Amino acid sequence: MIDIYPIASSSAGNAYRVTDGQTMLLLEAGLAYKEIQRALDFKVTQLAGCLITHEHGDHSKSAKELMRAGVMVYTSAGTADALGLTGHRLQIVKPGERVQVGSWIILPFEIEHDAAEPLGFILANAAKDKLVFLTDTYYSRYTFPGMTHLMVECNYALDIVNRLVEAGTLHPAQKRRLLRSHFGLDNVKDMLRANDLSKLREVWLLHLSDSNSDADRFKREIQEITGTVVKVARR
Repeated sequence: MIDIYPIASSSAGNAYRVTDGQTMLLLEAGLAYKEIQRALDFKVTQLAGCLITHEHGDHSKSAKELMRAGVMVYTSAGTADALGLTGHRLQIVKPGERVQVGSWIILPFEIEHDAAEPLGFILANAAKDKLVFLTDTYYSRYTFPGMTHLMVECNYALDIVNRLVEAGTLHPAQKRRLLRSHFGLDNVKDMLRANDLSKLREVWLLHLSDSNSDADRFKREIQEITGTVVKVARR
């Protein structure tokens, strides 16, 4: 059974603790190290590793401090170079190449974002759980057979963005960047419709924008498509 705990999920910082009861991982490190320590009850050493999708600070802020604390960091070569990460606590991973971390088999895959070499991750275990972690991308080129859990960015709704542009509170340039770098409600729906959801048991909606989203609406509309438990990471 997978247990997901969102430590933080916003443009101010992202970090999620995930465990299958055997191996605990941190997905993203976009908070100050002390905040991560507190969220984990100062049991950082129990982490088997930290997966980082890309170099933007709201996803990677404390990567170096985690490594100094003895935590292995798994990320792409492009992300490591952009962050200046080196040393024996760094594990470079490549899209399509599996790596084992404790009880998890992790498969990185390519995503679309304005970063050096961004990744998404599939986490699978012997219990046949399959967690897909997909954030900070405007498109998913892949489908995910056998997916049981989904953690997916749902940053904005296009109609809300358009209203803000028309009202003059959101610059058109900000809209253009948003559409080319983040996953919106329509993207999530399209991705879900493209997948076999027969084994899906839980969905977490991540990284909702403070101004461009509607948590209750997003949860309701995703539940209508999936027919399963949908939770919103509001931290």
